[in-house]
Amino acid sequence: MKIAGIRLDLIVPGVCGLALLFGLPIFLDLFSLLQVTLYAIMAILALSLAFIWGYGGILCLGHSAFFGLGAYAYAIAVINIGESTAPFLIAILVPTLAAAAVGYFMFYGRISDVYVGVMTLTLALILFNVVNSTSGAQYHIGKAPIGGYNGLPNVPGLNVPFDPDNSLDPGDMYYLCMGLLIVVYFGLRWLLTTRFGRVAVAIRENEKRVEFIGYDSRLHKLATFTIGGGLAGLAGCLFVNWGAYVSPTTFSMMQSAQVIIWVLVGGVGTLFGPMIGAVALSWLTVEVGSQQLIDANLLFGAILLVFVLLVPRGIMPVLIDRVWGRISLPRRPVFTAPPVAAREGKR
Repeated sequence: MKIAGIRLDLIVPGVCGLALLFGLPIFLDLFSLLQVTLYAIMAILALSLAFIWGYGGILCLGHSAFFGLGAYAYAIAVINIGESTAPFLIAILVPTLAAAAVGYFMFYGRISDVYVGVMTLTLALILFNVVNSTSGAQYHIGKAPIGGYNGLPNVPGLNVPFDPDNSLDPGDMYYLCMGLLIVVYFGLRWLLTTRFGRVAVAIRENEKRVEFIGYDSRLHKLATFTIGGGLAGLAGCLFVNWGAYVSPTTFSMMQSAQVIIWVLVGGVGTLFGPMIGAVALSWLTVEVGSQQLIDANLLFGAILLVFVLLVPRGIMPVLIDRVWGRISLPRRPVFTAPPVAAREGKR
């Protein structure tokens, strides 16, 4: 989207991101800043699914599997190591490798799209049940008890790299999470402009035609799925640091359903839209949780039905069409004199 040669789809998110990064800490108190930090983490999680679903055409019904793997990988690693630099990288590496392993069997096995969604959902359910049933003292990895349904409380937070005595405070966590959100957004935007990104989108549109041209659709889908899994693990790692606690609910169906609703409400096939959906619905979850009249699950189900039936494209595509349609209205034609040769021919 350009106006006078200016890329609004790059300028607007960049300006908004920098304004939020440096402006919000000036105006918000500590509690509100913690809430915004959570919204930034959820926006990263939404971006991870928006990339593999909206641009790769891969609906991952069990995306919480990679979110939970990142969370537990960080918690277990940091309890054993005691310093967060390596655990932070492990929290990204473990779900990345898991997504690569699962994706290899799915895509190279030529499993249809419906069964891909079912397999990822099954993976999330298996991980939820396995972790949920490990509450005994005999279930541990090194010095870290898995905790079962009680989860892992008092997880050590992130510190300055290789300096365990210099832990990040809530303000530092805000800058880190918001900064990573901006980096992830523009990193995915850049990736989609490369040949890999264009081929991934082409596979979403017509996989057979892309294969006829000579591209390996399986490899591109595997890479797309792996990147999304790694980003979900990053969000899981940040989530544990935000609350200093992790439980099996990170693998739950509700968590997977929430991410799907965020992307659907914001707009499948966009990156900015799912971020808006994640922030808006996360805020709504907090507000609904503070009262007893309306059940949160019922509300999310109603939102899903409304958008599927009435706004299937999501908020952002509709807004873009409305705003861009007003900006690019056809102008009145400007009269220009005919060429000299044409005027002389009429004499």
